[in-house]
Amino acid sequence: MKERILSCVRRALEHRPSPVLPDPLTLPSLSREEAVALFTERLSGNGGEVVRLPDLKGSREWLEGFAQSFSGAAVSRMVPPVLYPALPALPPEEAPLGISWAIGAVAETGTVLLSSREGRRTQLLPPTHLVFVPEETLYATLLEALQALKGDLPSAIGLHSGPSKSADIGQVMVRGVHGPGRLVAALIAELSD
Repeated sequence: MKERILSCVRRALEHRPSPVLPDPLTLPSLSREEAVALFTERLSGNGGEVVRLPDLKGSREWLEGFAQSFSGAAVSRMVPPVLYPALPALPPEEAPLGISWAIGAVAETGTVLLSSREGRRTQLLPPTHLVFVPEETLYATLLEALQALKGDLPSAIGLHSGPSKSADIGQVMVRGVHGPGRLVAALIAELSD
């Protein structure tokens, strides 16, 4: 019975053309400056914010000013200690600021890649999410980023391309419905001081 059904299916399909898959999309190779410019354009276009910082020392100085308007922060364990703000440590569900360390970023979509190893609560619960992104991990495409991470992929990767927003109810855009209403990507040009 099974063979008879499969035989009928094969006969019905034998005159159909084989599907042709398109060639993979490729972007021309981007310089670091081009990648930073494209990432900034795309993330900003999605409602995110981008700041460019020279190194860890400059990042620390910028963070001191940025963090002054927050009463506390939840900081991922992947963030280098030099980038912990001088704020009370709070659990993510109470913190107005969450701070993460990106494992990569994608210029073509303005996306930061976040590891599940640091815990998703810090990435999703605070209303403002600050993500430090080493510029050396900024890739032109998602394919390039995933190929670079292939040897050390976490169990899940969060792809954040802007603040959380939804227009499900009444077609009115609301920010912060399913996650932070503000996403700030801080690009760090050099990790050495």
